[in-house]
Amino acid sequence: MSAKADQAQVTRRGSGLGIEHVGQRSVRNPVHKRGLRTWAPALGAATPRLVAADETLRAMVLTAVPGRPLQGAVLAPRQQKAVFHRIGALARRIHQSSPPRPAPAGSGPAIAKADRHLAGARAHLLPEDEEFVRELVRQAEDLQPLEWVETHGDFQLRNIVYASNAALPGEADGTDDPDVFVAVIDLERSEPGPAVRDLVRLSDAWVGRPDLYEAFLAGYGRSLTDAEEARLAVVC
Repeated sequence: MSAKADQAQVTRRGSGLGIEHVGQRSVRNPVHKRGLRTWAPALGAATPRLVAADETLRAMVLTAVPGRPLQGAVLAPRQQKAVFHRIGALARRIHQSSPPRPAPAGSGPAIAKADRHLAGARAHLLPEDEEFVRELVRQAEDLQPLEWVETHGDFQLRNIVYASNAALPGEADGTDDPDVFVAVIDLERSEPGPAVRDLVRLSDAWVGRPDLYEAFLAGYGRSLTDAEEARLAVVC
């Protein structure tokens, strides 16, 4: 396996193992393996499990996860809602895998990065675009801190896979819908943070589809608090 193929993945379905070749820093970085060592084991087949990691080879051996990514998938409306219900249930299990704790001091939105990002994007922005972003930054400064929980960190459709449960004898993801199997992959950004951290990219999937948002919340087991809604509106 080429040392340049830092993100290449090879799945050995016969053995039920996947080999993920990553950069040396990622293998050594405890954040990269945090989710694999904390909340992932409790999700069973719904996420890969760490079998071994080798810093010299810059590789980790993970259990294989069946299914295909949801990004770009075309599903019937009923199946879409079933999938998002199950995504909500998985998010709940991740976020409830350890007790919530107060946010560390200085852990609010990364306001200091706004100027750097605006400078890099300015050639592509209209003046009103920049003012809109700066207004969001001003709103973010006034937001109250949210409790921290375990998060996936890159919770979006390309990192969520699905399959029909009927095609997966013996598999279960621990949620209630018997029609579909849903799992999460790519845990390298897993770390503690506010729960809405995992909704920022995922929320693109339900723009114009309130039924999918409602299905997600039904699986999640609760509505977002006013403070969470405010944070999500600012950071999206």
